[in-house]
Amino acid sequence: MTALIHVVDDDPSVRTALTRLLKARGYETKGYASAWEFLTAERAPGAGCLILDVSMPGPSGLELHDTLLKNGNPMPVIFLTGHGDIPMTVRAMRNGAVDFLTKPVQRDLLMAAIERALSRGEEERAAQELRQLMRDRYETLTARERAVFARVAEGRLNKQIAAELGTSERTIKAHRAQVMEKLRTRSVAELVRAADLLKPG
Repeated sequence: MTALIHVVDDDPSVRTALTRLLKARGYETKGYASAWEFLTAERAPGAGCLILDVSMPGPSGLELHDTLLKNGNPMPVIFLTGHGDIPMTVRAMRNGAVDFLTKPVQRDLLMAAIERALSRGEEERAAQELRQLMRDRYETLTARERAVFARVAEGRLNKQIAAELGTSERTIKAHRAQVMEKLRTRSVAELVRAADLLKPG
């Protein structure tokens, strides 16, 4: 899959220079003159990242990044700025930006940041797919199986779970076996990992 690099910068010369550079390096690119233009454009899901100018008329790059995070958009972001400062950089990096580069950006630094961004995006998409798969499997559990699963994931023994749920240890073992089969896990460690994947956020 060819990665699509989105370039959001209100300076047409910067936008043109970046899109030409990225196309020459084999990337598909699309330019936007403002945060609003990017937010209102139709974007197909897929591999890619966002190269984002910090200071623009209307919503700033940082504000656009905040909006994407609130909307649950996993697209990795690389910031570009002509006059960044330390608080701005710290805010961007704490919010998960891949990098914060100063204009005029060095080509090697930019390309390295893009490679990191695309790699992170791929990892995040794979993780999201795994979480969804586990949620789908979890939906097949009965209420009692969910209760057993939650307690096993917390480290309780079969006899402790049996006492808490008012049933026999043999019954708990049977429920536990069903949980492992439905979630396709082979060990307690994998059950704990499944529980972590099912946590919100």
